[in-house]
Amino acid sequence: MTKIQLKRVYDDPEKTDGVRVFVDRLWPRGMKKGDFHYDIWAKEITPSPDLRKWFHVDPENRWNDFASTYGKELEHSDAARQFVEAIKSYSVVTLLYASRNKEHNHAEVLKSFLEKELSKS
Repeated sequence: MTKIQLKRVYDDPEKTDGVRVFVDRLWPRGMKKGDFHYDIWAKEITPSPDLRKWFHVDPENRWNDFASTYGKELEHSDAARQFVEAIKSYSVVTLLYASRNKEHNHAEVLKSFLEKELSKS
């Protein structure tokens, strides 16, 4: 089964990262293209622009609603299903995100979704 890991885009790449997937819609602040190493940029499975903007107004108080809504977006996303199919042959996939908050960010929701979907295979 595929192991899903999380890592900030600002952390150094490691051999244990496996396939590195950038999972933000926007390019990370301060990151030069030549300094950021990823294998796939999966914009199509990130939160919708309206949801992302809504969440960032008040992340502390909107986390639970954000996580629930983003989870529903993923459940109804053809792109998310295609992504699951694309990664299930890899032993390790590292999701790269830019958020400073390591506990309440969309990559956490995406990781849970992917693990649930991969366990069905």
